Amino acid sequence: MNIVFTNRALEKVAEKYDQSSSLFLKLKYDTDGCGCVVSGVTSLWIVADKEFDDVVVSTNGGDILIEKTKQVFMDDNMTIDYSDAAGTFMLKSPAQILNPRMSFIDQSAKAR
Repeated sequence: MNIVFTNRALEKVAEKYDQSSSLFLKLKYDTDGCGCVVSGVTSLWIVADKEFDDVVVSTNGGDILIEKTKQVFMDDNMTIDYSDAAGTFMLKSPAQILNPRMSFIDQSAKAR
């Protein structure tokens, strides 16, 4: 899997996430409240710990975690961009837009 952040997305991530911290950046395929695993929504999370099924993917913005079992719902080549007009992140691939309004949530505070 290949994930690339645009320069604008890297700037916006850096506003909330410090790579030198002990926290992790995760591309989460969230199915809570969706009713079915195939109806999930991707979002960026800041997490305090790795989960048992997380795999590490190297990106141009540092490592990012992805749940191994949820990789099937993602494309092999993806770009994380930021839309100033919408004020949100966007996850896209050459074939499709996976999430045009991807949230960025700090879940690490819940672990404290």
